[in-house]
Amino acid sequence: SVVVRPGTTTRPAQSLRAPPSMLSRHARRTRASVPRRPLGATVAETTEAPPRAAPHETPSEEASRFIVDDPNNNVTPYIAALVGRDLHRTENHPLCIIRKRIEAYFATLDTPYEIFDGEDPVVTTAQCFDDLLIPPEHPGRQKSDTYYITDTTLLRTHTSAHQSEHLRAGHEAFLCTGDVYRRDEIDASHFPAFHQMEGVLLAEDVDGAKFATKDEWLASPECAAIAADLKKTLEGMVDAVFDDPTLEKRWRDDYFPFTEPSFELDVFYGGDWMEVLGCGVIHEGVLEKCDLKHRRGWAFGLGLERLAMVLFSIPDIRLFWTQDPRFHDQFKSGDIVTFKPYSKYPPVYKDIAFWIPEGYEENDFFELGRSVAGELVEQIEEIDKFTHPKTQRTSCCYRVTYRSMDRSLTDLEINALQDKLRDEAAGTLQVELR
Repeated sequence: SVVVRPGTTTRPAQSLRAPPSMLSRHARRTRASVPRRPLGATVAETTEAPPRAAPHETPSEEASRFIVDDPNNNVTPYIAALVGRDLHRTENHPLCIIRKRIEAYFATLDTPYEIFDGEDPVVTTAQCFDDLLIPPEHPGRQKSDTYYITDTTLLRTHTSAHQSEHLRAGHEAFLCTGDVYRRDEIDASHFPAFHQMEGVLLAEDVDGAKFATKDEWLASPECAAIAADLKKTLEGMVDAVFDDPTLEKRWRDDYFPFTEPSFELDVFYGGDWMEVLGCGVIHEGVLEKCDLKHRRGWAFGLGLERLAMVLFSIPDIRLFWTQDPRFHDQFKSGDIVTFKPYSKYPPVYKDIAFWIPEGYEENDFFELGRSVAGELVEQIEEIDKFTHPKTQRTSCCYRVTYRSMDRSLTDLEINALQDKLRDEAAGTLQVELR
């Protein structure tokens, strides 16, 4: 069942806007708000959590939470404007429909699960990384991958950032959903803001303290039983979400810093295998940091956009963020329907080539493209790479695809955007244009 505690208020959802699972991104590098209060649960503040802003902030004041005078700050105005859109809580939105379908499944189980979907997306590095045993050298902690506000605060990269906070507060079975942020490539399935759901359950009848070593725990029947319960629960969940009890599934062993053993679940859908989520038995080190060394349990994470794009046949992740009624009028809470494209405006292609400096990060160029063109940039792909045999300098050529989902673009406006992208690349990234 799902527990909703009375007396907790949340900020109303604002106007409307896939990705790897929340677990997989911090195991390997993949080509994968305004103040908010938890819905249905009161979570104790921790000393690690940054202060929340006042509910009456104006848009400019909201942006000032994320764009500050700090040498480590890399949040752009475009990203700051995405925070707080709350698509997962917007009635009749595809992401909200998927979230509710998952929560409805967990409500049928014997264990009562608490629901959290309003936490502040500003978290600390301790919450997002250290509490989850993600080491300092991990690529997911680099500025090329993550939006930092200061050196110790950032926009969360996964909803797992709240796992330890909830465990310390005494919550033992919960679902946590929210918007997350990552600097990433630009194409139809990647967007710098998307939505994840985390699920956690602590076992009631397992005493972790009786295991002298990690190997002893991993070889124990108790560990196997928790993993089996996890798999059974998640297989039932995907059957419910896809509304298909005969759905073909497969499990793969994987590695995540914060679960051991770890798994990924694939389903066969639309004629191909599709990764749905990452999961595992919670690492004893994570529980020890929560003063729960004697407890054991499991956790999973999934991306809502990935499921919604497949189930609703939505071809471009940008559509989730549009405010066009031709998109939103197609969906109704509780129903899975096939999206009917209402237009297909022609793309405009522009190429840009430059010599790259030492230390060049491709994600920095992608982020620049987002900042200049926003949602008008559909894709940026490298089409050529050349290293000069004498100077050993490397040149990259990228093709930028501009396309609006709502109207035809003019050569005049795209030429202006491309010129600005060239100027910004030369000035900000210190590349030499060709």
